[in-house]
Amino acid sequence: MPPIQEHPLRYALANELHARPFPSLDAPCMAAFLAVKPAANAAGRDRQADRAHLLALLDRFGAPHPQPGATHYFGTIGRHSLKWEQHTEFVTYTVFTSGVGDRPFDPTEFEVFPDDWLDAMPGTRVTSALIRVEMIKTDEGIVQKVDDWFVPESLAVSAVLDATAVIAGDFRIDIAGHMRFAVFVHPSTGERRIGRIVQRLCEIETYKSMSMLGLARARALSAPMGEIDVKLSSMVSDMTGEVSDADTTLKALLGISAELENLLAQSSFRFGATGAYEAIVNQRIEILREVRFQGRQTFAEFMMRRFDPAMRTVKSSERLLQTMAERAIRAGDLLRTRVDVERSAQNQKLLESMDTRADLQLRLQKTVEGLSVVAISYYAINLAAYAIYPLTEPLHVSKGMATAVLTPLVILLVWGMVRRIRKHLD
Repeated sequence: MPPIQEHPLRYALANELHARPFPSLDAPCMAAFLAVKPAANAAGRDRQADRAHLLALLDRFGAPHPQPGATHYFGTIGRHSLKWEQHTEFVTYTVFTSGVGDRPFDPTEFEVFPDDWLDAMPGTRVTSALIRVEMIKTDEGIVQKVDDWFVPESLAVSAVLDATAVIAGDFRIDIAGHMRFAVFVHPSTGERRIGRIVQRLCEIETYKSMSMLGLARARALSAPMGEIDVKLSSMVSDMTGEVSDADTTLKALLGISAELENLLAQSSFRFGATGAYEAIVNQRIEILREVRFQGRQTFAEFMMRRFDPAMRTVKSSERLLQTMAERAIRAGDLLRTRVDVERSAQNQKLLESMDTRADLQLRLQKTVEGLSVVAISYYAINLAAYAIYPLTEPLHVSKGMATAVLTPLVILLVWGMVRRIRKHLD
């Protein structure tokens, strides 16, 4: 049996499903998380700069390098484990360390990332977080700790994955510049499940932060959109009456359409990415299968109250921008139609004027033809008379009688000749 012809991408695509495994973690442990993104044109950034920055960190610990072109890496740096991932707009670094310190969320835990290395980052910090993982002892102990560690006003706490763990966080930046999350796990919880929980918390925080960039863009567009909307509404209102200068108004409408298309081009990627990131946030929270803990708000409830309004603002701005662009296009089409109708009326009047002038020209032409027959006939009669005068004496006819007989014949011949020439030209 001949070998089966393989698609050249079959193995690469199959392995992609397993390319980013979850970490395996033992409690107690901690994680330091960092997400980096260039301030502008993140999707078109130099990916080699991301890789070079990773290699600079690995070389400090003498750790092996990833394969060329790799978009993810998992390895050991000193007594820590490092997970690196390269995404469309950002890069994430997650460092896992066994055991926890006596001081919860100690800023020194983030010192695994050297200061000079952080200063040389090819981008800016989108978010960073410290995640503390401890064993569950009692619900009362969890309540006491989360009340001590987090701001009660925005605290979200829930039991997840069939109550095998409790997660907590307040989504606030502490004085060291990091988010804080706590994970309390049951002793029977497996290493992979703990790793998945920590990974989900990192993803929720990252994609939540990336989504909020859409809100910043929506707020930045609010002022120019408001100005354009006023001008567009005024023009559309003026179009209900007589437009004194339709061409000027049409040019103004085309200018507004160009401004709106420019705003759409500048914001379409960000708004589209925001929608995708929002979906990821909600999906990551959903798969945690949250259950309310001690009557506290869950992560899903926190997002519904604090995060969803921001996302609705982004969607509203996106819809408004698209609606304004469509309004400008419709107004432009309407005004172009009015201009075309007016020009058609002008053309009709011009054609009527041309018809009148053509009729006058035809009459003038007929008049000229009549006069030309007379003039030609006059000279033709004189010539013909000179030709027949010698015959008048033998025929005993006077010159006057010969001229009188010759005149109608010559006129008839000249008229027939002119008529034939005109028919030939027509």
